[in-house]
Amino acid sequence: MKVLVVNNAAPFQRGGAEELADHLVRRLNATPGVQSELVRVPFTWEPAERLIEEMLISKGMRLYNVDRVIGLKFPAYLIPHHEKVLWLLHQFRQAYDLSEAGQSHLDFDETGRTVKAAIKAADNDCFAQCRKIWCNSPVTQSRLMKFNGVASEVLYPPLNDGELFTGGEYGDYVFAGGRVAAGKRQHLLIEALALLPGSLRLVIAGPPENQVYADRLTRLVEDLDLKDRVDLRFGFHPREDIARWANGALVCAYLPFDEDSVGYVTMEAFAAGKAVLTVTDSGGLLEIVSADTGAVAEPTPQALAQALERLTSDKARAISLGAAARDLWRDKNVTWEATVRRLLD
Repeated sequence: MKVLVVNNAAPFQRGGAEELADHLVRRLNATPGVQSELVRVPFTWEPAERLIEEMLISKGMRLYNVDRVIGLKFPAYLIPHHEKVLWLLHQFRQAYDLSEAGQSHLDFDETGRTVKAAIKAADNDCFAQCRKIWCNSPVTQSRLMKFNGVASEVLYPPLNDGELFTGGEYGDYVFAGGRVAAGKRQHLLIEALALLPGSLRLVIAGPPENQVYADRLTRLVEDLDLKDRVDLRFGFHPREDIARWANGALVCAYLPFDEDSVGYVTMEAFAAGKAVLTVTDSGGLLEIVSADTGAVAEPTPQALAQALERLTSDKARAISLGAAARDLWRDKNVTWEATVRRLLD
């Protein structure tokens, strides 16, 4: 069976979706009788009218000598094929939940609203022609039903390289991995740390979404006189380094706004036996992060500081919560073998 995985490609941006696509192709190629390749379709969403062209590019593509197509993200999943399944990581959220929340650039003028309607129409046409639709989390599944009236099943992404996240010593720092972006709100962690006296440190490691936010964090650390307690490690890092920071942390933290899934940062922390700090509006994380496996605080520096204090002041409690987090993730038994089997059914 020849399987093509299709995903979009925002130039010079890489996150969990790109990691998942690469690992999916690798796992497919390790499956007897399967050949797989990844196709990445270049994608930009500004100006808004450019989205129409982006959709037409994908809808106009024709794939030959391919037995199965697995689509991951808009607009690449619009590429037509008679044997297409979706593993929906997320739709173009500015046309859906972000629009509902007043955070979409498509709602400012008539052009944007026309583009939003075209996105919904293209999505609905695509969904109707799919052999099967899987979603990466109950959050994505719920959005798909709410905005498009389309039923789906949840298929959790496995941890890509779980053998690296084995746990280790419980150090004197909080680790915040993943993409560094305003939507991930690393600035709140820095502001919260400034409210806590003592020697607790914060390690932030990941590629910045843009230089503006990276500069903002750098200035914030300087303004709050935290250069000795905050380690900003911007850029792409080897997976072994990310695992080393997670394995050696006291706890981990991840503060996205309305994440589509539980998030790789959370999965890695749980696999390493670390409690996770998140916020009340983090979306998919709230499926597994709770007072039993970490802490959930309001997205304010004051609330986060209090939660950090509770999590880190008692190392024995942090270790206990981390053990519960590891057990919860193991009990889900999310494996690549089962995932590939479902995608190929």
